Amino acid sequence: MDQQIVDIWDEYMKGLMDRREFLKRLALIAGGATAASTILSALETGSAEAQFVEKDDPRLKTEYIHYPGATGDVRAYSARLKEEVKRPGVFVIHENRGLNPHTEDVARRVALEGFLAIAPDALSPLGGTPEDPDKARELIGKLDRQANIKNYVAAVAYLRTHPLSTGKVGCMGFCWGGGVTNQVAVNSPDLAAAVPFYGSQPAAEDVPKIKAAILIHYAENDERINAGIPAFEEALKKASIEYKIYMYEGASHAFFNDTNPSRYHKEAATLAWERTIAFLNKKLKT
Repeated sequence: MDQQIVDIWDEYMKGLMDRREFLKRLALIAGGATAASTILSALETGSAEAQFVEKDDPRLKTEYIHYPGATGDVRAYSARLKEEVKRPGVFVIHENRGLNPHTEDVARRVALEGFLAIAPDALSPLGGTPEDPDKARELIGKLDRQANIKNYVAAVAYLRTHPLSTGKVGCMGFCWGGGVTNQVAVNSPDLAAAVPFYGSQPAAEDVPKIKAAILIHYAENDERINAGIPAFEEALKKASIEYKIYMYEGASHAFFNDTNPSRYHKEAATLAWERTIAFLNKKLKT
């Protein structure tokens, strides 16, 4: 796909331009509105078509639950293996499109690896994630930042005290959720492991607050996010925090999202997932 299209799609997905401006620029690149419509259809491939784990996988128990947060009850998707034994908890923080089928699919993947998984809906205080991803992006921008962080920190407490939890908790997040993952690590001393995927970095002065081991994934073609790496790494080193950074050559922002055909990088996504599960197994199961 034309790199110009990939770039403006990325800006649009990050909320840096509205739909009207995106379609205008796409039509200019594609050579007309008809071509732009065809490309847009391909870009917006339905999430369900790319699911790795079916919603009704017989190995899993899935349901929607609520846990107490700073703004009231937070709705979350829950997934675990059916055998009722204690497992470490892991929560998944979605992108800026809210709790969608892709994020729920990721939670099921986590559950199949032997974790008690939940995927909270950040938009719970605003009525939950709407079906229209454009509306979800707009609502994400209206969230109170500190209250949102506290709602996710509350997920740590929920999983630590869950009757089927060992008490060890980790989290992972993607894009917007990668940045939130970093903030949860800063704000929750009870978090044992954090895996931010191409997320915005915390302020250097906040880094010493991190108690969790942290595994960080970045994409080579992600200039805006990558600009914050040097200061983040320097702060991690100075604070003697256990961390590992991986840079995925040839990959772009959101390379893990298999429902985003303009960004998905199968090789990078597969390797990042293998590294993530190995890291979570080591930090939460031993």
